[in-house]
Amino acid sequence: MKKKIILAIIVLSVAGVVAGGYFYWNKKNAGTSALDKVNEAADKINDSATQGVLPSLQTNPLENKPDLNPVDQVNPYKNIKTNPFE
Repeated sequence: MKKKIILAIIVLSVAGVVAGGYFYWNKKNAGTSALDKVNEAADKINDSATQGVLPSLQTNPLENKPDLNPVDQVNPYKNIKTNPFE
């Protein structure tokens, strides 16, 4: 009976240490990482460097594209009625 109590105390203390370590590690890594901070800084530098330099394009180059779909060109007689009973 004493061995079971001692074993239970050891198992519970190990589980408590593992849970405490997990929560400490999770809290420590909850903030933004160094890589995220570097990416944000690079984005700010890129925005400030290209501000006013690049023109804004207001046109769509694919607006007047030609119709090159081969499926639309298969039947040249698609507008002709072929049902004699109508």
